[in-house]
Amino acid sequence: MDTNINSTEKKEYGNDNIVALKGADRVRKRPAVIFGSDGIEGCCHSVFEILSNSIDEAREGYGNKIIITRFVDGSVQIEDFGRGIPVDYNNNEQRYNWELVFCEMYAGGKYNNDGGEIYEYSLGLNGLGLCATQYASEYMDAEIHRDGTKFTLHFEHGENIGGLQKEPYNGRQTGSRIKWKPDMEVFTDINIPLEYYQDTIRRQAIVNAGVLFVLDDKVSGEKFEYYYRDGIADHVRDLAGDDAMSQVQFWQCERRGRDREDKPDYNVKINAAVAFSNRICVSEYYHNSSWLEYGGAPQKAVRSAFVSMIDARLRQTGKYNKNESKITFQDVEDCLIIIVSSFSNQTSYENQTKKSITNKFIQEAMTEFFRHQLEIWFIENPLEADKICAQVLLNKQSREQSEKQRLNLKKTLSSNMDITSRVNKFIDCRSKDPSERELYIVEGDSAAGSCKNARDPAFQGIMPVRGKILNCLKADYNKIFKSDIITDLIKVLGCGVDVKGHQNKNLSTFDINQLRWSKVIICTDADVDGFQIRTLILTMIYRLMPKLIDKGKVYIAESPLYEITCGNDTYFAYTEQEKSEILDKISKKKFTIQRSKGLGENDADMMSFTTMAPATRRLIKVMPTDIEQTEQMFDVLLGDNLSGRKEYIAEHGSEFIELADIQ
Repeated sequence: MDTNINSTEKKEYGNDNIVALKGADRVRKRPAVIFGSDGIEGCCHSVFEILSNSIDEAREGYGNKIIITRFVDGSVQIEDFGRGIPVDYNNNEQRYNWELVFCEMYAGGKYNNDGGEIYEYSLGLNGLGLCATQYASEYMDAEIHRDGTKFTLHFEHGENIGGLQKEPYNGRQTGSRIKWKPDMEVFTDINIPLEYYQDTIRRQAIVNAGVLFVLDDKVSGEKFEYYYRDGIADHVRDLAGDDAMSQVQFWQCERRGRDREDKPDYNVKINAAVAFSNRICVSEYYHNSSWLEYGGAPQKAVRSAFVSMIDARLRQTGKYNKNESKITFQDVEDCLIIIVSSFSNQTSYENQTKKSITNKFIQEAMTEFFRHQLEIWFIENPLEADKICAQVLLNKQSREQSEKQRLNLKKTLSSNMDITSRVNKFIDCRSKDPSERELYIVEGDSAAGSCKNARDPAFQGIMPVRGKILNCLKADYNKIFKSDIITDLIKVLGCGVDVKGHQNKNLSTFDINQLRWSKVIICTDADVDGFQIRTLILTMIYRLMPKLIDKGKVYIAESPLYEITCGNDTYFAYTEQEKSEILDKISKKKFTIQRSKGLGENDADMMSFTTMAPATRRLIKVMPTDIEQTEQMFDVLLGDNLSGRKEYIAEHGSEFIELADIQ
């Protein structure tokens, strides 16, 4: 019998299957090629492409103000006061310029920068940005004032509607106003957040000294202005503050060279503002005013120059101990504030999104320049130099100490050992499948005994804690990791710790995939001591392994407050309201009511029914919502905020009087 494996016959792959995208489809069908993404990141970059053109005009001295407007429907408008985009007839190309710049890929006025024709340095290089953004728009309107004429253009879905419109213009103002709406047929999301505009425009104001940027947000009804008279030097002064370890240094130079012997020479302009601080560290790199999120050549130059010069001074002044290892860039960067803004008329970006540059000559020129400037600075300011070097050395020693502590902790918390043989009184379950295992953290040996008798040994393990554990919110890490109770809990959990904080960033060994349990259940008595133990355990998890809460792995087992017996029926009330409802229900019958005993005094059947059996127990999932409020409450109740704690007790203390009375 014949069997047809493929129900649909495949078409032959032949010469006629090759397709060339034309016109707007070159962007609309593959936006990620130009913008880096077809999501919100790509949409954001399309805005930056238009903003870049206005910035290039301002940098050349044509207009010192740029207005960016964000509309409610997701559309954007950018207006500058430069020379205005040339859109009239181009005799050399025998076409209208508006066709070239709005509708032709790789057409623009920034290809001959080295000849000094139009732009010395520019963000735009490839003649892609304006055309690509127009192609990716639901609509685009352009209004241009130049040559005594007002020019207007209208586009829809990448196609021009109505051609070029011209009318006389007698005003003195020149410039370009572009309004467009990113197309939801091209991008999956066009709701660019206000924060993107604020961050991007602030950065451009920093590296374009003397240009006023106005953000008019129609969504919130607010206006924001960004202006730095002295550019990056102003920004570094703001960051460093009055308590910096050094004065702010502003360095400038221009160099000319080539990336390879057979390549042409090009110009590079380097601006850098530098300071050192033991309070804040910031490293930002810009090229042709584009923020280099991934650095590239400038970052490599800073790394090489600063490490070599500070290392050399430490050796010259005999600050290293015998056989001590050399500093690293991490040690320098931890106290460094540096903003580098460079320009060149030939640039090798990694891609169109301009997040890193790879020019060999730029890296070499910067390295030599920074070494020279640091040498002069250290010679002329020896006290500042020694203070900087001492801080870098301290950073190195702290890093090495943290790394040693991390390795020791990793060894202590190694998950390759049998935890049943190294954690006292831990009761494991039979299952080895983390997706079904549950860990009950209970208070004391007696509660552990009751839970052991009530549990399902197939998948429920018991970990008793002896008394009240250390307050992890106030204790330092050395003290925390000397606590047997805490280290035993960490061993049983198996996932390591995720220590937060600048000084301990190398201590992290957390791996959620190593967690041995699907649920971590805190089970304590329903009294004041039980609540405090529960809070201390939660505090430990919150500080040492917060991702357990983020991933929804932490639960609280509710224990009943009252046991109410009526004939052969037994009811459990977990709240005062539930007690009232049960009593209303059986009010005409004889009943007895008693305050529930501690976990260690409950019989196995009751413990199973109320606390451990999945079908009948009550678990409260600890949620990661409202982290800021959680941090504030931990600080008030368990931290060093004594005045806050007094205020809270004075305001809310009466709410706990009834609870204290029934203990």
